[in-house]
Amino acid sequence: MFILIDKQRDTNYIYQQIYMGIKDNILKGKLKANEKLPSKRSLAEQLNVSINSVSFGYEQLLAEGYIYAIERKGYFVENINEFIEGEKFLKDKLPDDLKEEPSNREGWLSLSHMASDISLFPFKEWMKCQEAAIESYKRELSEIAYSQGPYVVRETICRMIALTRGVNCEPEQIVIGAGTQLLVGQLMELQSEDSVVAVENPGYARFYELLKKMNFAVHPVSLDDQGIEMAEIESANANIVFVTPSHQFPTGKIMPISRRIELLNWAVQNDNRYIVEDDYDSEFKYETDNIPSLQSLDRNHRVIYMGTFSKTVLPGLRISYMVLSPDLLRKYRKHYANSMQYSNTLMLFTLHFFIESGEYARHVKRMNHQYETRRKLLITELQHRFQEKVQIEDVSAGLHFLAHFKTKKSYQEIEKRAAQLKLEIYSMRRFMLKKNAWTEKRLSLLLGFANLKEENIAAAVERLYSVILE
Repeated sequence: MFILIDKQRDTNYIYQQIYMGIKDNILKGKLKANEKLPSKRSLAEQLNVSINSVSFGYEQLLAEGYIYAIERKGYFVENINEFIEGEKFLKDKLPDDLKEEPSNREGWLSLSHMASDISLFPFKEWMKCQEAAIESYKRELSEIAYSQGPYVVRETICRMIALTRGVNCEPEQIVIGAGTQLLVGQLMELQSEDSVVAVENPGYARFYELLKKMNFAVHPVSLDDQGIEMAEIESANANIVFVTPSHQFPTGKIMPISRRIELLNWAVQNDNRYIVEDDYDSEFKYETDNIPSLQSLDRNHRVIYMGTFSKTVLPGLRISYMVLSPDLLRKYRKHYANSMQYSNTLMLFTLHFFIESGEYARHVKRMNHQYETRRKLLITELQHRFQEKVQIEDVSAGLHFLAHFKTKKSYQEIEKRAAQLKLEIYSMRRFMLKKNAWTEKRLSLLLGFANLKEENIAAAVERLYSVILE
C-alpha cells in the first residue's frame, strides 16, 4: 500500500495519515482504477494500527469520491480523471505582482479624509448594546434578515434622521446596506439602461468609476460658487444627478438654498428625474447648527437620500442606508425580492440599541468638539508655517478641508515625497474626474484631521512643509 505511519507525530491522527497515504497513491497512479483495497482488518494488521483508524480513513476517502464500496466485496479505487496542468500552472506559487506585504503604519502621520478617530469610541457602551441585542433578538439572529434590514432598526434610523437631518420618510422607505457603494449599485440597477447621470467634478471617483462600469452615460459637471452647475446638467440631458450639498466632496462647499431650489425644480420637470443626495459626513458641523438635508425640502419624492455610519461610529462597521421614494421602493422590492441583507444583523441590532440609549448622540457631540479643536489647530499651524504660500477653503463642516499651495512641484513629486516621509495625504488629482477639471497653477490637497492627534499636528505640518516646499 506504500503507506508509512508515523505514530510519533502529533500533527495528524492515524486515520488522517491513512487517508492521505491512499489518496496520494491514487492521484499518482500507484493505485489503479477499480483496484481492490485491503480489507479493514488486513490493512490494520499491515500497518499495526487499530481497525477503527482504517475505518475512519476509508470513510473519508469514500465521502470524497476517491473510492467506492461494494456490499460484501469491499472497497475499490474509483475511476478518476487525471489533472491537466496548463502552461500557466502556478505550482502553488503566487505571481509576484499579486503578492501583498503586511501593512506597517508605524511612524506614519495621517492627513487622510477617510480616517476617523476610534480612540474615543465608547466600546464598553457598544458592547453593552451588543449584549442587549443578543438577549432581545435571539430569534431574529437565528434567521436571515429581511433584504431592507430589520424593521426595528429602520424605525430607529427613521426617527434619528428626521430629528437630526429633517428627512421625511417612513421606516419602510429605508434600505440598509453594507456601504454606500453597494447601495448606489442597487439603486442604479433599478434605472433604465439609457439613463444619463451627472456627477460633481471634482467629485467622488469611486461612484464615477462604478457608474461607468455599469455602462451608464456619466457626465462630470463643473462646480461654481454655489455648487453643481445647472446649465451643464441641462446640456448633458441628465436625468439623475449625484450631489453632496451639505459638504461638497471634496471642495467642502455648502450648497445654498437658491441652488437647492433650482435642483429640485429641475427634477420636477420630468417624471424620470432624480437627485441622489450623498450626506456622507453631515453630522459634523461647527460654529453653526447643522444644514438641513436637501431631501427635507423635497415635496415631490425626487430626492434619494443616502447616509452612513462610517464617519460617526466605525469605518469598518459597513452600515449605510438609503431612503427611496414610494415608486422606487416598489421597484426595489420587485427587483430584489430574493435578495438577502448584506450587513451583519447583530451589528444592526447593536446599532439600534446604541442609538436608542442615547450613546450615539453623546458620542457624535463629543467627537464634534474634538474634531473642531483639531480642525482649528491644524489651520492655525498651516497658516503659521506656510504663511502666504497657502490658501485654505475654511468651511466649518465635515472632517476635511481643501488647501491650495504655491509650489513648483507636481502632484507626482509631492505624492512620492510624502510616502518617503511617512505622511498620508490625498491630492486633488485623485478627485479630478476629467483631466482639465482643475487647471489652476497651484497644488491642491484634501486635508483630513479626524485621525490626527493634537500633539502630532505640528509634526504633520512640518512634514507637509518638507513635502511641498523643500
